[in-house]
Amino acid sequence: MKVAILVAMDKELNLILNQMPERTEIHVDESVYYSGKIGSQLVIVGKCGIGKVNSALNTYRLICEHKPDLVINSGVAGGVDGTLGVGSILIANNVAYHDVWCGPGTEYGAADGYAQKFIPSAEVLEIGKKIFNDNPDIKFGLICSGDKFIHTADEVAEIKSNFPDALAVDMESASIAQTCTKCGVPFAIVRVMSDTPGATENISQYVDFWDKAPEKTFECVEHIISQLN
Repeated sequence: MKVAILVAMDKELNLILNQMPERTEIHVDESVYYSGKIGSQLVIVGKCGIGKVNSALNTYRLICEHKPDLVINSGVAGGVDGTLGVGSILIANNVAYHDVWCGPGTEYGAADGYAQKFIPSAEVLEIGKKIFNDNPDIKFGLICSGDKFIHTADEVAEIKSNFPDALAVDMESASIAQTCTKCGVPFAIVRVMSDTPGATENISQYVDFWDKAPEKTFECVEHIISQLN
């Protein structure tokens, strides 16, 4: 199986690359990907960029050029539920846009031609629950994406008014999920909470997170990959 791992930022990329010291650079246009192995699985790791357009374009490019069997989006997110504190991990079982509405007669959050929520790989969810179901720091639930860094209680309340079951927010998961769905490629979202918008002064949380973020927060991805067929 060939697994693609996409992250949004260099900070996230460096944490993933620490887990694959033997790797080869692959250049596709202006993008750089890294090919190697995590465990016994062939992986291609790269940065998709921040936001929906960047992540969709680079996901599509990666799928077209390298035809992965699975795309995993990993990195950081903001926890918008009291059960997820800084350092907790969310394995998404649903993914949605929190900033999409196509007008009267359409469902809030649904991109044109798609259901409101995208469903990640059943195999990854099954593996995740088998390995992590008893771990209180790892949750399964909905992540919502939009083109804005969420940091106030009012912003969280607006998102929760439309998606009361949302556990976390980010800026790329839904666009990656839509692109993979369009291309018929299974996907998974695994995010570590860097901050808790609305609950406290999360901008300082976010900045401080990078100074003390242990690489073990990304080991979740490695454990899942090791169990793939």
